[in-house]
Amino acid sequence: MELFDFLTGTAGGKCLFTMLVSMLPIIELRGGIPFGVALGLPYYLAFPAAVAGNLIPTPFIIVYIRRIFQLMRKYFPKLNGFVDRLEKKAHLKGKKVQKYQYIGLWLFVAIPLPGTGAWTGSLAAAFLGMRLKKAMPAVVLGVLTAGCIMLGLTHVGVNLFSGTV
Repeated sequence: MELFDFLTGTAGGKCLFTMLVSMLPIIELRGGIPFGVALGLPYYLAFPAAVAGNLIPTPFIIVYIRRIFQLMRKYFPKLNGFVDRLEKKAHLKGKKVQKYQYIGLWLFVAIPLPGTGAWTGSLAAAFLGMRLKKAMPAVVLGVLTAGCIMLGLTHVGVNLFSGTV
């Protein structure tokens, strides 16, 4: 119970909890910022915690995901269907990004909708053969842009529910 108390009872724990939630695929920063605010973090702490958490996995995805998929196919053949679906998703999303390359990657990551974000953008960058030092700035800009959008939406949502628009 002490860990839970730390994660929900202290500012540092709430920041860490927000980072961990923001690291999760699908949830990412889009869920991390509202989560942090709901925990009681002020916006100025929820935003950097969610951004940092969302960015932690991205360089590893860009650099290593193809090797990880190869190893999964070799040592865990029962997961081939799962790997196939992820690769197909990366290729489909990559087509949207490919036309505009790094600007496309930035915009793709920046749009806070399901199926977009740092995880999918990093997958697309990896399968398009984008180098880390060129793809990472686009992903960072996309995460910051999505963070600003989500910060605004969270603020409006909190004000709507508290009745102080």
